[in-house]
Amino acid sequence: MPDLAKFYANCVVTKGVVTSIVNGHDLYFDAKELGEILSVPVEGFDVYVHKEKTVLGAERLLQLTQKLSQQTTLSAPCSVKKGEMTPMRRLLFWFVIKNSIPQGH
Repeated sequence: MPDLAKFYANCVVTKGVVTSIVNGHDLYFDAKELGEILSVPVEGFDVYVHKEKTVLGAERLLQLTQKLSQQTTLSAPCSVKKGEMTPMRRLLFWFVIKNSIPQGH
C-alpha cells in the first residue's frame, strides 16, 4: 500500500496522460495503456468522457450497457450503477473518474 500512496501523491494528469513517480521510477500511461494493463477494453473511452452520448447510436449504447453491466439480455440502453459492475470494472471506473477525467467534465 505505501507504493500506491506514493503513486497517488505524485499523480498528475495532463492531456489524458497520467504521470507519477514511485521509488524513483517514472510511470506514465494513457487510457489505452491502462486498459491493456488491466486487460479491459477501452473502445469508446474518448466518447465516454463527453456528455453527449447519442453520437454512438442506440445499438452501440446497448452494447456498452450490456458489457458494463454484464447483462447480455438487456434490450435497451440504460444507465449502469457502479454496484452492478464487476470489481475490476468498478476499480477502473473509479480510477478514471477520480484521476483521468478533469473535474470540469
